[in-house]
Amino acid sequence: MALIPFDQRADIARKRLPELKRIMANCRLCPRECEKLRFRGESGECGLEAELIVSSAHLHHGEEPVLSGIHGSGTVFFTGCNLACLFCQNYPISQFHSGTPETAAKAAKHFLELQEQKAHNINLVTPTPQAMGILEALIIAWDKGLKVPVVYNCGGYESLEVLEILDGLIDIYLADMKYGKDELGVTSGVNDYFSKASIALKEMQRQTGDLITDNYGIAVSGLIVRHLVLPEDRSASKEVLKFLAGEISNNVYISLMSQYYPSHKATSIEGLNRKVKRGEYAEVVELMNELGLKNGWIQPVPY
Repeated sequence: MALIPFDQRADIARKRLPELKRIMANCRLCPRECEKLRFRGESGECGLEAELIVSSAHLHHGEEPVLSGIHGSGTVFFTGCNLACLFCQNYPISQFHSGTPETAAKAAKHFLELQEQKAHNINLVTPTPQAMGILEALIIAWDKGLKVPVVYNCGGYESLEVLEILDGLIDIYLADMKYGKDELGVTSGVNDYFSKASIALKEMQRQTGDLITDNYGIAVSGLIVRHLVLPEDRSASKEVLKFLAGEISNNVYISLMSQYYPSHKATSIEGLNRKVKRGEYAEVVELMNELGLKNGWIQPVPY
């Protein structure tokens, strides 16, 4: 489906919302399918019940250039995560659930205030466990005139069923592709990461296509894939890049990150308790070039 015009999104989203509620009632919002009764006070594998919880909302100037632009990305950090990365740099938010319960109306107010502050987009960070409440907030915001692109900033471990409900409502998917092999996903608490993420990214690409920017270089729609290079190839980067080149698009925009450092539980895990070395990262950059993946961003390596 093509992107739905902003002035039509609220009405269409309202029609889809009951299906998303049904999925969350016996929770299957992500591939874990924990089936917890979150509306009845049970916590999902994400550690959350039904309440919408927000950690922060602000203009962010440190995202990819096409998202941050001049004015910043309107970033809203949602509490909780459907993954449990041992090295998570945001673990107080994602795993210790730092945040404030909010109504959908209050979350919508954040979106509209960020638009007033000239945010280039509304950047929903870790939306997966709270997709239903977020959609409720977006409906309110669209009704009140939200007209900037919506970014679904997720870990890549997504439900195809949920993504299909969001079809046409999400302008930009900013998705991780963390691992190129299922067995490596145990570092994030799951044993089928690549299998599920590969299906999800194909759906994201189907919905939004390759990245499109406006005349000022600001993202309007499309898919951006983030890949964090881990020490000792704990991310199977070669398999990730081959998948992206062969099954997503040669034109896909990749944010290849060298910023790994041991945090949370990784500080005591052999192989993950050090930063990425220059040579490790350089090998992945070289492979990107060999595969013809020319779009995106690379980062410096500290040593």
